[in-house]
Amino acid sequence: MSKSRILEVAGREVTITNPDKLVFPDRGHTKLDLVRYYLAVADGALRGIAGRPMILKRFVKGIDQEAFFQKRAPGKRPDWIEVAELRYASGTSAQEAVVRDAAGLAWIVNLGCIDLNPHPVLAEDLDHPDELRIDLDPVPGVDWKQILDVALVAKEVLEGHGLTGWPKTSGSRGFHINARIDPHWSFRDVRLAAETVAREVENRAPDLATSKWWKEERQGVFVDFNQNAKDRTVASAYSVRPTPDARVSTPLSWAEVPDCRPEDFTMDTVLERYAEIGDPGAGIENANGSLEPLLDLARRLGPAEKPPKGTGRRQQTMPLLEIARAKTKGEAMEGLERWKARHPSVVGHLRAPDILVDGMRGRSSVWYRIRVNLQHVPEAERPPQEPLEVDYDPWAGLSPPAER
Repeated sequence: MSKSRILEVAGREVTITNPDKLVFPDRGHTKLDLVRYYLAVADGALRGIAGRPMILKRFVKGIDQEAFFQKRAPGKRPDWIEVAELRYASGTSAQEAVVRDAAGLAWIVNLGCIDLNPHPVLAEDLDHPDELRIDLDPVPGVDWKQILDVALVAKEVLEGHGLTGWPKTSGSRGFHINARIDPHWSFRDVRLAAETVAREVENRAPDLATSKWWKEERQGVFVDFNQNAKDRTVASAYSVRPTPDARVSTPLSWAEVPDCRPEDFTMDTVLERYAEIGDPGAGIENANGSLEPLLDLARRLGPAEKPPKGTGRRQQTMPLLEIARAKTKGEAMEGLERWKARHPSVVGHLRAPDILVDGMRGRSSVWYRIRVNLQHVPEAERPPQEPLEVDYDPWAGLSPPAER
């Protein structure tokens, strides 16, 4: 394996270390292949990340291992990589990397970043987002068509309130819709506007979508407005996701949405698609709109369900058991299987949405919690809460974030 390769990109030299390292073994794609993919779609990818501070989600041990999240840009970096200092509610701050061109894109990927995770603000104004993000997150058991049906309802809601929705596959289980906005509103207002979209989608399609905060109370497709909080990022356009088939978060035209399939969009197929049709997301940077119509709707709808404040615990409305808290998803799922083996009669009553698998943000990586909702188990047959199968504490010595 060669140690490095120097690429000439946008008038700069970018060193690619370990270029022959296999990133996607099932497809035979190397690190250099991944860099070249991003350079081939650079114009489209930069529409989602250019000028924005980014969290670096680094897969240094491969796609089958958990990534770690690096907020702070590496101290050792080219002098042409900019940074912007973001301040968080916790009182901490971080100088995060800001990419402006294809050379910066290649540099980010060389660090082990497979997907791209920009904030919804530009480096010149860190307090006022210029993008509203809707993440359609299906409850287990929901089919793909239902997700697309909800996406079309969300499109109608956005357009009915003066915004243009730009659709893309997430590259994972869900679907994304972004809308550019004038950077005049605070994070709080943008989140309220996104929550209002979610509530209105639920009002229009109550059998398909939900805006409920508490995960165990959701049915159908969750219109996730929480991604508009100040500390949240989502995979941006043309991001390759850490899946065995190298799936891509792919911008679409709305005409393509009803018949699209997420597995159709991979590194290989998207390269061909981009060469043939270009970027369906072209034009997003010139489609800013106002939040006032959505904020007016929020006032008319009245207060929504309030999220937890982080103090105390709410009274549960569902019979939940916590099964595991684990550093990795594999460990958590193994714990679930052990619990199932001890309670075979209970397992027969469970439905797909009753197994709640939560990816929880830790200090620098995701950890996993598994809960079981016993709502469909006859009360007399419900087992009690038992010691956790896996009891990992990611917040040892720290205050945990509020649950949801």
